[in-house]
Amino acid sequence: HSDGLLKRERTAEAHMSTDIWNDAARVGVWRNVDRQTFETEIQPQGRPAVLKGLVRDWPMTQAAAESAKALRDLLTRAANNKPIAYLEAPPDVAGRYGYKPDFSGFNFERRQSELTPFLDRLIATMGDPAPTSLYAGAVNVPAHAPALLSTHELPLLAGVDERLVSLWIGNRGRTPAHWDLPQNIACVITGRRRFTLFPTEQVKNLYVGPLDVTIAGQPSSLVDFHAPDFEKYPRFRDAVAAAEIAELEPGDALYMPSLWVHHVESLDSFGAMMNFWWRDGPKHLITPFFTMLHALLTVRGLPPAERDAWRVMFDHFVFEQNGDPFAHLPDEARGVFGSTTPERLAQVRERLLRTLLPRN
Repeated sequence: HSDGLLKRERTAEAHMSTDIWNDAARVGVWRNVDRQTFETEIQPQGRPAVLKGLVRDWPMTQAAAESAKALRDLLTRAANNKPIAYLEAPPDVAGRYGYKPDFSGFNFERRQSELTPFLDRLIATMGDPAPTSLYAGAVNVPAHAPALLSTHELPLLAGVDERLVSLWIGNRGRTPAHWDLPQNIACVITGRRRFTLFPTEQVKNLYVGPLDVTIAGQPSSLVDFHAPDFEKYPRFRDAVAAAEIAELEPGDALYMPSLWVHHVESLDSFGAMMNFWWRDGPKHLITPFFTMLHALLTVRGLPPAERDAWRVMFDHFVFEQNGDPFAHLPDEARGVFGSTTPERLAQVRERLLRTLLPRN
């Protein structure tokens, strides 16, 4: 039965694949990675990296190697009864979660279940050649299975206090290309995963959908990576040329720097992954996406000459492309652009709130 199931999965994978990715670069592979190597050699490159066998000794990985039921039993012992959110789509969607053609909604339903019944239902689909698509993504581990945290540690991130740990569980499926604000280490527990990655500058060639009405929180590409419509999305050819692919097996992990765009495929009938998100930088930082929203009120629509002038201002005062723009002033004379203090942060927030309140 297992051999027959694997054969069907390989056949389906080959049927779905296209030749356009054959020449894509492969993400570099690192072995026996320790914290020092990660911090001094991998992170500074600002590029994705496959961390081969990083979590092969995790209890979840070992249980999954025994059977899907063994992993289910381990997760059941660790989980509480809080319902998780998951996506469900009919067989004809074939795991490609996305928008309806007219953008009036999505091609899946959002549902809730306790973790164990969801796993039982997922395992029951494993022998089905055209199953209902099931996907529980971003399951918050501290909230739903806190016992996993102490038994599935990641020494590479020792000392990183602000982190988000999540589970991703489902059958064969595809998550559209999207970006995440934090850095990410994605650890494969069971089932093969394929990541197709792009540097941030390729966003212009990926035909991103609505920024504020999203499939799962992050804006995502509208292009079908298995059958791209190059007449509708001609610049996607440039994205393909810049793509890098990572093929992961159980026990492998992938490091992704902030804002690298990634398309994720779960290639087998049962897949599970746990990831760690974190950000470097001051704790007061929030997502720059809010800056983009504010720019709708302040920048977009300006005459071209004014917009170009403001680009110069941002490059100088915010991105500091010419060095410290206030090096000629003592800190006490820099106003809100001085060193970050609770008082100055409060002033910035108060001033922004005043500008966003309705005018009388």
